[in-house]
Amino acid sequence: MILAASPWWNTALALAAALGYAALALGRLRWQAPAQRTLMSATWLLHAAALIAGFSADPPKFGFAPALSVTAWLVLAVYAVETWVYPRLQSTLALAGLGTLAVLLAWVFPGSDQHNLPTQWLPVHWALGVASYAMFALAVFHAWLMRRAEQAMRTGRDASPGLPLLALEGLTFRFVGAGFVLLSATLLVGGWFAHELTGGWVWNHKTVFSLLAWLTTAVLLWGRWRLGWRGRTAVRVLYAGAGLLLLGYVGSRFVLEVLLQRA
Repeated sequence: MILAASPWWNTALALAAALGYAALALGRLRWQAPAQRTLMSATWLLHAAALIAGFSADPPKFGFAPALSVTAWLVLAVYAVETWVYPRLQSTLALAGLGTLAVLLAWVFPGSDQHNLPTQWLPVHWALGVASYAMFALAVFHAWLMRRAEQAMRTGRDASPGLPLLALEGLTFRFVGAGFVLLSATLLVGGWFAHELTGGWVWNHKTVFSLLAWLTTAVLLWGRWRLGWRGRTAVRVLYAGAGLLLLGYVGSRFVLEVLLQRA
């Protein structure tokens, strides 16, 4: 039974973090900005404690849901910094919902036991991969804000995210660039590990989808630099690259852990 494998303190921390995010989403219209920041900070710390409790188990666990949970935690950390730099940026509902879903998924699907790692440097590969996930998630989030603001301008609705379109576009591509660098490092480190352990490159679903995501992002950055891609075209290519990356580790591990129930 999956739930029985979680220690009680991990369960308590996960549920407390999920409730905090849910409360933040439900009460965002009634609370002032200082109260929202306080609750966000407390919930973010509870989320971190839940992650540490899960990774500190004996043996430690890892899988698609913990990877998504760490990704959401990093996204919310960057968003918290952004709201200090850009106080008018307000999209708490979407990110609080993301945090709630990620925490609950990691609680229900804590991942498989990591008894004997093939190399002590494998967590470095995981850390780089999760960081690249976070940067692409932030890029997709800002691209979504940008598209929503464009549609609001066309229809005359008041749905401003609090930043000008050009500022949102600049932030989007900064996150794309950071994600591309981290994904490149992830692939290089993973290739080196594979060569050291098996003597060659390991071709599997994760590798293929990750390489396709890398190529798609490279095309996006080239198109932005040489052809001036922006707006709908750039956003569609970004969504395609992020979707391929999501299928890489998270998608393949979801199939193994949930559908096939294999470690």
